[in-house]
Amino acid sequence: MFKIKVFGKVSDKAKEELKDNYTLGENIEDYDAIMVHSTSLHDMEFPKSLKAIVRVGAGTNNIPIDKCTEKGIAVFNTPGGNSNAVKELVIAAMINVTRNVQTTKDWMIEQSKADGDFSKTIEKAKDLYRGTELLGKTVGIIGVGAIGAKLATVLFEMGMKVIGYDPWLSDHRKEELKQYVDFTNDLDTLYKNSDYITIHLPATKDTEKFINEEAIKKMKPTAYIINYARGQLVDHEAILKALDAGKLKGYATDFPTKEELTNPHVFSTPHLGADTVEASENCSRMAISQMKAFLENGDIVNSVNLPNLSTERANGSRIVMLHKNVVGMLGQITDILSQSGLNIEKLSNKGRGDVAYTIVDFDVKIDDSVMKTLEKIEHVINARIIK
Repeated sequence: MFKIKVFGKVSDKAKEELKDNYTLGENIEDYDAIMVHSTSLHDMEFPKSLKAIVRVGAGTNNIPIDKCTEKGIAVFNTPGGNSNAVKELVIAAMINVTRNVQTTKDWMIEQSKADGDFSKTIEKAKDLYRGTELLGKTVGIIGVGAIGAKLATVLFEMGMKVIGYDPWLSDHRKEELKQYVDFTNDLDTLYKNSDYITIHLPATKDTEKFINEEAIKKMKPTAYIINYARGQLVDHEAILKALDAGKLKGYATDFPTKEELTNPHVFSTPHLGADTVEASENCSRMAISQMKAFLENGDIVNSVNLPNLSTERANGSRIVMLHKNVVGMLGQITDILSQSGLNIEKLSNKGRGDVAYTIVDFDVKIDDSVMKTLEKIEHVINARIIK
């Protein structure tokens, strides 16, 4: 029986997949795994029983990754599970800022309170709030991952030119997207030519204030910045300063500051990008699937800190070990297993930075006695047997 501590909502349909051999709750102690949405875990003390943390979403900046790696805790996310939801809201935000949808709605509500012919008043406002179309405009996408790629294909089909910047994207993936995206390695080119700039990067030390005063200076004064990724990715003061000075046309965000809420050039939503019924369902199911695979079989899929390694099991027991990625580890492991009279059916190993993960399969059921010896090997972080 595995214990899962939950922070935030998990869809009822997804919970059905855990009704056997699992206990879920918010007040569980000595739990094996955590399922978390946006709650920060940085100041949290983890029990020794904790084996995995699953982020129900893509961003993991609310999880202490380095601390987890040091303790041998696998951290997973669910990339792509909410990408369609974010894509749709980004497009809605682009249309909103371009066609003044929210601004005109607020204006019409105010006008409805005044005396006189309401219909004539509305007609007079057309010139004041007339917008432009997306057709024929250029959009710069910074970060062409799961969300950025979906966005690129739709905006291209809508008649926009798409410029993509993503030095982390594989050449193979760029080749797949080249019919929709003109990739550039020069951010200045993207800034200079884009009517809309939408950013889709993870929040890290390297991406903090990625869009800043210097970047804005290189943009068109008629450009719009769209941020439905993370609030830390932009310099909020620089954006407000540029908006007030007429050096930027508008800003749309899912992470507004108090100052941005009252700025007439800012369209904002309350962190709704990934919050749809379908996205919650998709991410919950992905999170549960990955968590079950790890707890029940030791398979690692979509981990952000440990090697991703998934293999078909043999008929007997399985030993999984996380250890430092140093010379001689596999030799020590196999020597101990051989001395214990155990015949290895299959061994898989994969490294990631300073750590490595080893899966050893057997055709027979084995007892726990060998684990104590394996755990004493220098540089072993943790090990467990799955029967």
